[in-house]
Amino acid sequence: MPLPAAVPVPVLPDGVDPAWLPPAAFGPLGARRVLIRGSGPLADTVHGEVAGACARSGGRVERGPGPGASRFDLVLETDGTGGSGGEEFVCGRSAGTTTVTASGGAGLLYGLFHVVRLGEDAFRGAWAPEPHRPALALRMLDHWDNVAVHPVMGQVERGYAGGSLFWADGRARAEPAGLERIRAYGRLLAACGINAVSVNNVNVHETEAHLLTDRIGEVAAIAAALRPYGIRVHLSVSFAAPVLLGGLPTADPLDEEVRAWWAGATRHVYEEIPDFGGYVVKADSEGQPGPFAYGRSHADGANLLAAALAPHGGTVHWRAFVYDHRQDWRDRATDRARAAYDHFTPLDGEFAANAVLQVKHGPLDFQVREPVSPLIGAMERTRLAVEVQATQEYTGQQRHVCWLGPMWSEVLRFRPEGDTGAAVGELARGGLVAVSNAGDDPFWTGHPLAQANLYTFGRLAWDPGADPAAVLDDWIRLTFGAGPAAGLHAVLDGSWRTYEKYTAPLGVGFMVQPGHHYGPSVDGYEYSPWGTYHFADRDGIGVDRSAATGTGYAAQYAQPWSERYESPDTCPDELLLFFHHVSYGHMLKSGKPVIQHIYDTHFEGVEEVAEAARVWASLAGLVDPARHARVSERYEEQLRGAREWRDQVNSYFLRKSGVPDAQGRRIY
Repeated sequence: MPLPAAVPVPVLPDGVDPAWLPPAAFGPLGARRVLIRGSGPLADTVHGEVAGACARSGGRVERGPGPGASRFDLVLETDGTGGSGGEEFVCGRSAGTTTVTASGGAGLLYGLFHVVRLGEDAFRGAWAPEPHRPALALRMLDHWDNVAVHPVMGQVERGYAGGSLFWADGRARAEPAGLERIRAYGRLLAACGINAVSVNNVNVHETEAHLLTDRIGEVAAIAAALRPYGIRVHLSVSFAAPVLLGGLPTADPLDEEVRAWWAGATRHVYEEIPDFGGYVVKADSEGQPGPFAYGRSHADGANLLAAALAPHGGTVHWRAFVYDHRQDWRDRATDRARAAYDHFTPLDGEFAANAVLQVKHGPLDFQVREPVSPLIGAMERTRLAVEVQATQEYTGQQRHVCWLGPMWSEVLRFRPEGDTGAAVGELARGGLVAVSNAGDDPFWTGHPLAQANLYTFGRLAWDPGADPAAVLDDWIRLTFGAGPAAGLHAVLDGSWRTYEKYTAPLGVGFMVQPGHHYGPSVDGYEYSPWGTYHFADRDGIGVDRSAATGTGYAAQYAQPWSERYESPDTCPDELLLFFHHVSYGHMLKSGKPVIQHIYDTHFEGVEEVAEAARVWASLAGLVDPARHARVSERYEEQLRGAREWRDQVNSYFLRKSGVPDAQGRRIY
């Protein structure tokens, strides 16, 4: 009986960056004798990866159940306990052989990439078998990609890395080169632990709505390209699909015809894509249709789709981003931050078992600093997924270096009920989701250093307790090799806090240009209907969200956080203006008044960007020239942008407060 064929490694188009999977990363493995024991499509993918590495580096690969494992440096095998989708693996080394034993094909694939991450260390010494299993079953990227180019938002909404990997010219990328690049994307995702992708924008426009029905074949082609690397496809759908596509007069979730329509449409999806993951839904949010139009609850809406998906093992991810986006800016009682908690906590326990409430990690909108959403931890009988944003909508749009690993780690380690309670990473039973930052740019993420955010998300989704600095070091070593490691770590490690310093201070948020959200405009949203205000006046700044005198948002938290956030005396400095309106002379725990903190941090932020640019320039001989040139170009823009932020923010608050800089620096 012939052995199964190896699946060849995808070939990148000329000029496309290999990111964290360059051939050199496979050198240690490829120079060894490797035995693969296992069957199935993902084992065939592993075989192809190893065969390619051995062909380049002089090693040898064999496949089969045969004896003599001691003759090999590396044995990759499945024990069959978890089926093809089993993701766990055990890795150990003894008597000169490293062994990876996986519960299924997915675990075998993840075990292979674990060996790649270890490099030569995978073949040194001896160690007892170590179990590796993902903490979260679903680790997903949401692509905000449009099939048809949107007249305002373009091909990818909030995308900063070129066009879509999946869609071009109003159709799925069906040409061989396009499918090969999609497969290469799946390879990158699997190598950092991601196992699911939603392939279209949560703002579902008319063209994209048809992906659910008459254009599902295009989604199936994308699913086929990603399947060799264990990536399951999900689809964003319109809640109004029965009206838009089915010709029904209503989308009422309790209407029997509506329920039958969804059941039939979903059955057809699974006929085309048997391993389809499920639906992502943005409903009653920023103009998207939803159950409110029929007097129904969000649980009614989610459960409608959950019932259609349940016979097939699918899941509906129902986004909790629901708020009044037509707020009167004069109204200080209405608080956008309160909205998700107020809408959804009364529904706890009413969602179906295969319905997941997808909650943004903060209560507003992916700002550079927000508190953790109080909804996380408040719904004990509902499966929650936590959503973060890898695409840097409010953190520099991949024109500025802003590695988000420390922010995400802080969120995932936060304990909503205090030190004895569970961490966010443990409460996210429905998974961890990121808005993708990848596109068809040759460097995948536009800014080559923004690749670190995509990689870090995958590793933290696998292990929310992982040390982000260690994850960063892994990414640097895989992507760049050992030469520039120290300089790159220095450039990236503090970049989130640097960005925070020269943008919106002390958790106040926004202060961005309306619409595209790039660059400063201190009052850009101050008199708008979006509910994103800072309330700066001649006497002070910040939003009073206390229970005693403000919107009451602070009381949505459990103890000890509700008490800590309630008073400006106990509120952490970095969130002070999110929770309180204080005077410019209010003394921070750092010993500085608020106004001086604003001046100092904005000057410091610019200086830190200039120093990072200098360090990057010093790495010219240690980094691929194309990468170095792209990052150098982006640093020029970041330094220009940081200066603009500094000058606009400092000038605004000098004029508002009338308080000069204590250090006498020039403020324009």
